[in-house]
Amino acid sequence: QVQLVESGGGLVQAGGSLRLSCAASRAIFSFNAMAWYRQAPGKPREFVATLSRAGTTHYADSVKGRFTISSDNAVNTVYLQMNSLEPEDTSVYYCKTTYLSREYWGQGTQVTVSS
Repeated sequence: QVQLVESGGGLVQAGGSLRLSCAASRAIFSFNAMAWYRQAPGKPREFVATLSRAGTTHYADSVKGRFTISSDNAVNTVYLQMNSLEPEDTSVYYCKTTYLSREYWGQGTQVTVSS
């Protein structure tokens, strides 16, 4: 099966930056796409960004221009570079992929942005 482990979350002030990492137990090219989602307290989970095997990226309107998704196949890791962070970005961030028609999620990493 597939295991995903997120890291890199923490506390940052508004306007600051963080880079989240998602380490996968299989090569990134095994997956059609990798994605990041987030869930704030009391709110539903929402899509953040996705990176396809072909290199196509897509971002939620709320993060477009501020966040960048990328991967490093050598270490089976996908990243989410988050710049110009806002308090509204405060959430638990989850890495997600689909492999052999099954959906896999990481345990999440907390990102808190202070105003």
